[in-house]
Amino acid sequence: MLSVLSNSKKSLLITKSERGMRVAQFIQCNRFLPFLGSICCSPIALSGSCVTIKCRFEIQEQYDKNLTESAAIGLWFKDGDKMNDHLVFHSTDPQPNCFNGKITGNLHEKNCTTIFYNVSSKHTGRYYFRIESGDLKYFYTMNTSINVTDSPPKPTVQLYVEQKEVQDQEEVLEGRSVSLRCSAETLCSSPPPTLTWSSTPRIPLSESSGLEELISDLNFTATHRQHRVTFTCTITYQLQDETKTAQDSITLHVQYSPKNTSVSVLPSSSVLEGSSVTLTCSSDANPAVNYTWSRESEGQMEQLQTGDTLTFNRTDLKHRGWYYCTAQNQHGTQNSSVMLNIQCEYYILPILPCHINYQLKVNYKMNSYDNVIVL
Repeated sequence: MLSVLSNSKKSLLITKSERGMRVAQFIQCNRFLPFLGSICCSPIALSGSCVTIKCRFEIQEQYDKNLTESAAIGLWFKDGDKMNDHLVFHSTDPQPNCFNGKITGNLHEKNCTTIFYNVSSKHTGRYYFRIESGDLKYFYTMNTSINVTDSPPKPTVQLYVEQKEVQDQEEVLEGRSVSLRCSAETLCSSPPPTLTWSSTPRIPLSESSGLEELISDLNFTATHRQHRVTFTCTITYQLQDETKTAQDSITLHVQYSPKNTSVSVLPSSSVLEGSSVTLTCSSDANPAVNYTWSRESEGQMEQLQTGDTLTFNRTDLKHRGWYYCTAQNQHGTQNSSVMLNIQCEYYILPILPCHINYQLKVNYKMNSYDNVIVL
């Protein structure tokens, strides 16, 4: 009985007789890690690296005496069972045209786990195992396939808020505890692959790894500075002749109260009477804010209008004073103010003795008052 380890459940059960032995064969699939396993009934191999076939076999108890550590030999055949045409691996007698590899399992303990090195497209195909040990010789018709790829599988990035998984487009409230988890199926490689993050200034990492999976966590408190920031996780395989990478990204959406609220004035906060002036309020917030304008009048606040702009097409002296903009969304409010100064268009001076009138004209010119009428 041969079992090739995998992530799915038991998939096939048949029986066959050879040399008087009645052998039950099946593909027994086990889950090695709580997440995606890297070895399955059809393991994926990265071109230029290695591939591992997790494998166990069974024989009837009466043949256990034939299975000895010194005599046991493991053979792998590809796409058929003919010794001359399909043999690709011999555990004790490497052939010139066979694959480079070794059996890492203990055949005496019925573990036929095997690793092949320097994988290329020629390794793609279906593989059959044969055990030989003294009089024990058996070819298992149950098989596994190897698929060779030029690019590693993408990692997966998941978003957790307060330790609860949420969808990547769901918005996070500022101040909440956030975790970004990057998990990646690891293929056979030496040195092992690594996970790295982008957009992670001053954010602590928590990492764990197993033979078949890598995990890297980013743990932080969400702030408005991380709104619309894209976090990218990259898995890197450093092969002998090249580096191969794959990545996954997530864009964080953070909800927060108004910040950096300010009022700007065009053309300026000090204008001549009769001219036009526009006050514009801006604020950084998510979701977007509603703006409300008010002004201080005789010690009381007078509400004017809503919207991000307040325009006076023709100003007069009554428009002089403090103006306030309030930015508000569901998470809070913030205010900003500006002083609007309206200058008189003309300045009327009484008729004074010549020497006094002359002095006043000089003073007004020094104060840049150009529109002066002398009565």
